[in-house]
Amino acid sequence: MSRIRLCRRSSCFLCPSSFTSPIQRPCFRRSSYIQPKSGLHLRHCSTTPMSRVRLHRRLLSSTSPPSPSWSPRDAFAAATERVRAGTLSRDDAHHMFDELFRQATPVPERSLNGFLAALARATSSSACITDGPALALALFNRVCREEAGTQVAVPTFCTYSILMDCCCRARRPDLGLALFGCILRAGLKIHQITANTLLKCLCYADRTEEAVNVLLHRMSELGCVLDSFSYSIILKALCDNSMSQRALDLFQMMAKQGGACSPDVVAYSTVIHGFFNEGETGKACSLFHEMTRQGVKPDVVTYNLIIDALCKARAMDKAELVLRQMTTDGAQPDTVTYSCMIHGYATLGRLKEAAKMFREMKKRGLIPDIVTCNSLMASLCKHGRSKEAAEFFDSMTAKGHKPDIVSYCTLLHGYASEGWFADMIGLFNSMKSNGIAADCRVFTILIHAYAKRGMVDDAMLIFTEMQQQGVSPNVVTYSTVISAFSRMGRLTDAMEKFNQMVARGIQPNTAVYRSIIQGFCMHGGLVKAKELVSEMINKGIPRPDIVFFNSVINSLCKDGRVMDAHDIFDLVTDIGERPDVIIFNSLIDGYCLVGKMDKAFKILDAMEVVGVEPDIVAYSTLLDGYFKNGRINDGLTLFREMQRKGVKPNTVTYGIMLAGLFRAGRTVAARKKFHEMIESGTTVTVSTYGIILGGLCRNNCADEAIVLFQKLGTMNVKFSITILDTMINAMYKVQRKEEAKELFATISASGLLPNESTYGVMIINLLKDGAVEDANNMFSSMEKSGIVPGSRLLNRIIRMLLEKGEIAKAGNYLSKVDGKRILLEASTTSLMLSLFSRKGKYHEDMKLLPAKYNFFDGFG
Repeated sequence: MSRIRLCRRSSCFLCPSSFTSPIQRPCFRRSSYIQPKSGLHLRHCSTTPMSRVRLHRRLLSSTSPPSPSWSPRDAFAAATERVRAGTLSRDDAHHMFDELFRQATPVPERSLNGFLAALARATSSSACITDGPALALALFNRVCREEAGTQVAVPTFCTYSILMDCCCRARRPDLGLALFGCILRAGLKIHQITANTLLKCLCYADRTEEAVNVLLHRMSELGCVLDSFSYSIILKALCDNSMSQRALDLFQMMAKQGGACSPDVVAYSTVIHGFFNEGETGKACSLFHEMTRQGVKPDVVTYNLIIDALCKARAMDKAELVLRQMTTDGAQPDTVTYSCMIHGYATLGRLKEAAKMFREMKKRGLIPDIVTCNSLMASLCKHGRSKEAAEFFDSMTAKGHKPDIVSYCTLLHGYASEGWFADMIGLFNSMKSNGIAADCRVFTILIHAYAKRGMVDDAMLIFTEMQQQGVSPNVVTYSTVISAFSRMGRLTDAMEKFNQMVARGIQPNTAVYRSIIQGFCMHGGLVKAKELVSEMINKGIPRPDIVFFNSVINSLCKDGRVMDAHDIFDLVTDIGERPDVIIFNSLIDGYCLVGKMDKAFKILDAMEVVGVEPDIVAYSTLLDGYFKNGRINDGLTLFREMQRKGVKPNTVTYGIMLAGLFRAGRTVAARKKFHEMIESGTTVTVSTYGIILGGLCRNNCADEAIVLFQKLGTMNVKFSITILDTMINAMYKVQRKEEAKELFATISASGLLPNESTYGVMIINLLKDGAVEDANNMFSSMEKSGIVPGSRLLNRIIRMLLEKGEIAKAGNYLSKVDGKRILLEASTTSLMLSLFSRKGKYHEDMKLLPAKYNFFDGFG
């Protein structure tokens, strides 16, 4: 079992490599040397079989006398242990072979093979061996080269098998196949391990079909017996090539054979993983259940596959159940298990569950790796909790986890997103002292943070610092700076950076061009914008599409710059783009906003000229413009023309009509339009009812509005808080005060919460009725509920109290005016001046006001 798992782990980094001169599939007779494509090469070896490998001394003019105390067995044993410990360097290995060639003592086959096998599985180390398999092949080449001629030592099948495995690990399966040819030529017996390694070489060489053929039809010719390990090699290759269904067919064939071929936990896990990778979750789960029914106990690898797939599918509840089943079945969760769970919960923003998993992981004695820690930090930052992420970062560091560049980038981005600039710079400054060099990503995060908030000069200081530290900006960095300058209209600076990046050999991408073109469009540089568009076309970069120009035109129209927007429209047509209905609608909206209704109407004609049919949005926008500009009859005419052309009004259109008619005081026409709306089958929404109820109340039809409101209540219509505010005010207006108070009291029961407007309606009406204490109590209730009064409401309350002679109470409210968020309005100041000047009727009561208002004493 351990051998099978080793195969799975060791092959995960390999990829098939093409080669020239393939061996023949039926009988493997073609075994000529294959010229490698890289520095790796294999020398031809003698074909005389030997039971032990003898490496004879080569006579060199520079050789020193042999060391009588040198033992090949001991030397190779020591070197093998150093390989496993990760302390043997490439030079050490070659020096050992230098010594070997000076000796006449034979090297036992087992010693040499053990050493080569250790090299094949050596983990890379920057201080020692960086590529063990390649080194094993290089040393084997030395054996062949140093013992040229009749003195060439002959490897056994075991040596060849190890070297074939090295070829797979070194991403040169073609050389492995050449070595297999050497085995055939030498007449060596094919061992099961050798045959399985052959299957690996074929699979890594992207010759999976040949590998399947060898497995099913040629293994017996080679004198080998099929086993589950042989099948698992092919199963993995098929699944890696997204052929999991083919793998399942082979798997079922394997199950029918039984015996040594009976599927084990590795075979099941391999196919399950393949189905998950291809999105075939149902098939994967079915095979998992089949596995348990067949009595094959899932191991931690199998469970991790299931949990990882469920977490990626955001099925965290199911993943939790599998985790509990895993522990019940005796398979202990490992770091991978908990990392999957933590990442799954963190991705969904379920931070409490992620933290719980983190604690459970540590309770089991498992140490989370830096990737897991970074995942949890990223989720905290994503949800606006960078301070908590910082605490986690500090605790992680205190417990011996060394943060990497990703950790710093994650927290820096979190600080930047939330505007914690001081913390961001502090963290940045701490990087150097902690041995982490800031790279381009780090500087770009800082630059983007300042640029996003319009602090371009600060961003440029970081940009300069970046270059002084020898870090070169990339296209993203330049794009950030250029975009910031463009938004601010600093187009000279934007072009300077644009030209600088081009001079440095960094090609501007679509994002860079779009931002600078948008800058010129927004700030009157249409000629330059057109030049840049042409430049994009000449360079083969996709030019800005109609969606981009729609955004620019819409922004200009919203700002009332409709003439500038029309210039952009002309640019769109000049560069060969076809305007769509959205761009025309934006222009209509812009002209309506500035009151140029005749030009807005002409846009409809322009649409038809270019073959764009005006839609309901175009007509509704124009209708809204007519009504807001007081051109009611033109609006009604347009409405009829729209229907005549077959454009059916929708809920929004009728809402515009109703609001416009009520605003103009044409209540009868509004009622008629509402009935027309119902008869046409158009959906009536709560917003529609709000327009009608508000319109009736504003046109002195409050009683009618109350009747409609009560009728709608019996129909279980869910009102908005705005409608309730309107109706409370209407009830007070027609002296139905108790009904108004009762309606206010039932707001919470209806699932809504009173807002400042709701409390304001109640307070103002209570003050109108002279119920000053009740109004004060209502104001206190508003503050207790966490609602902060605005300037408009507070000023109105102060004026009403002053007019009623409630000077002391008005003084209490004046004390809430802080001069920053809440200001005294001109009408309030004027009233106070008239009341508290030397000639004012309340001059003597001025002492009841806060001291800062005593300056009124000097007037009059």
